Amino acid sequence: MSAAQKKKAGRPSPSGIDPGGSWTLRRAQPEDAGAVSGITDAAYCRYVPLLGRPPQPMTVDHATMIADDLVWLLLRDGDPVGVLELVQEPECMLIYSVAICPGFQGQGLGRCLLDWAERQAVQVGYPRLRLYTNALMTSNIALYRGLGYEETGREPYLGSTLVHMTKPIRVGGDPR
Repeated sequence: MSAAQKKKAGRPSPSGIDPGGSWTLRRAQPEDAGAVSGITDAAYCRYVPLLGRPPQPMTVDHATMIADDLVWLLLRDGDPVGVLELVQEPECMLIYSVAICPGFQGQGLGRCLLDWAERQAVQVGYPRLRLYTNALMTSNIALYRGLGYEETGREPYLGSTLVHMTKPIRVGGDPR
């Protein structure tokens, strides 16, 4: 098996579970709030010096999000390594946060979670996904553009700028 095949074999499938069973994607439960917060803080802390403050996902009450929204945990061998937080809005699904533990970043896991977000939005019947990021997070903006997201606007936020992006998705096989 080549190095590329081994790397791909170790990744979760878009469904959240690979054939080997070492990866699982499940809804977060109230008792997972600490893990969700810990993963989020670990993933976003590198942006604190850039922004001069913690990014918004580091300041939110994750227990409330688990109770009110769609929060998913990505686990490897039972240990949480990733988080996806989705908010159902009237017109679309908001991807509030995607966070991967630093030791697992760069393996395509965030993209798998974004694929899962799209599947969840399709399941509910939304015609598009929406997200926002900070304008200083240029690599995130480039990633989202490469995945089909388009910038829809910018707005000032706490001394910086938020970049709003959307992606049309297929509902019932029809592109929207």
